[in-house]
Amino acid sequence: MSLTIVIGLGRSGIGAARLSHHLGSKVIVLEKYDDNAHRLAAETLSNQGIEVQLGKSLKPDIFEPFINDISNIVVSPGVDWNNPTLKILRNHGIRMEGEVNLAWRTIKDIPCIGITGTNGKTTVTTLVNHILNASGLNSLMAGNIGYPASEVALNQRKGRNKNLDWIVLELSSYQIESSPSILPEIGIWTNLTSDHLERHGSLELYRSIKQTLIKHSKTKIFNGDDPDLASQRDLWGNGIWVGTKQQAKATQLYDIWINNKGEVVERGKELFSASALKLLGKHNLQNLLLATAAARSIGIKPRTIEESLNSFPGIPHRLEKIGQINDIDIFNDSKATNYDSAKMGLDAIAHPAIVLAGGISKFGDPTSWTESLKEKACGIILFGRDAHLLLTIIKKSGFRKELICCEDLSLGINLAIEIAARLEAKTILFSPACSSFDQYKNYEERGDHFKKLIQNILHQQVIK
Repeated sequence: MSLTIVIGLGRSGIGAARLSHHLGSKVIVLEKYDDNAHRLAAETLSNQGIEVQLGKSLKPDIFEPFINDISNIVVSPGVDWNNPTLKILRNHGIRMEGEVNLAWRTIKDIPCIGITGTNGKTTVTTLVNHILNASGLNSLMAGNIGYPASEVALNQRKGRNKNLDWIVLELSSYQIESSPSILPEIGIWTNLTSDHLERHGSLELYRSIKQTLIKHSKTKIFNGDDPDLASQRDLWGNGIWVGTKQQAKATQLYDIWINNKGEVVERGKELFSASALKLLGKHNLQNLLLATAAARSIGIKPRTIEESLNSFPGIPHRLEKIGQINDIDIFNDSKATNYDSAKMGLDAIAHPAIVLAGGISKFGDPTSWTESLKEKACGIILFGRDAHLLLTIIKKSGFRKELICCEDLSLGINLAIEIAARLEAKTILFSPACSSFDQYKNYEERGDHFKKLIQNILHQQVIK
């Protein structure tokens, strides 16, 4: 029996282990952590006949007991694809792939829409899936959101998902670099700005990884508003381009655009009003156009797309309005995990605003974010591991308004409410511009904590 090693016991690793086991392989899962949550997951897999070894840091010696028996290693996206131990194992001639690649090898007969980009992936993925289902097609989301791709493959192998028409895959750079076999029917590239450079090392390498997905896609869709993508236009001559800028030249620049009347136009024909999508921010007009381009490529009628946009509720943790305190709008934008995403959220809301930010800062240029802060924020509350680093960055930018560091989010919210009332702010925006891993498992847990804290305050106000 072949031996598959799965590295990582997160949702992707669990899915990969279950799929590999179903395909007839002996499976061993290696996980560096050994805590209650991982022990519970290990027990569940063990009951299914899958071995799990906890407390195993990724070093060459942990593979020595079975090095000659390994037929495949499946790497979870949270594990650096260029880890030195993985390089040693590759040099040993051992096959290695990502969880999405493993899944793809068993679900090739279901067409796939692959969506990547620095920001906007989740909104576009969710919106495309919403439009497909509203049109009567059976689709589901997988990859970076929704189901692990391996779970979709496993369900298909077990006779489920028989009537599945499309898989809508959100794919991060981590997933793409370890999954070279993916061949989407449609590939969408939302934008490209500096992110994940602490892992990839350079913007050039980060860009080349994203390019791999699009090169392998039959139909290629691009956001022509993005400066980096627009600068590469000659490389993608046969792509579908969408955009909101330079409307006077729209017929030469774009296949789908928004005209001066606010109508979505496809190659000169008005389809519907862009106001059909009720999400804040110009970036969401770009997301609307990208989703429309995918839907039109499939053949979905404009009226159906418009009705779908009207019923789209948005996504949790992305400019999610939580309520009002003292007539001040409160927004949860926990999904803003980098400077550019945080800038988009700030640009979309009413100002002056009190901004809550912090966590683990990422490599990248904060200039556009700090410029928006100077223009639209009347106060900033910083929390988390890198609060003082952000304080230095913001001060150096020339920000001269209220600027405070605090220990955690709970204290930060109380300060934000107090300062917002004093400075007559219109909005309190929780938009961290950082990853969440100093104090939370992920941005979802961080956003849920923010919402719970706000809801407790709202409840107290009702009781009073």
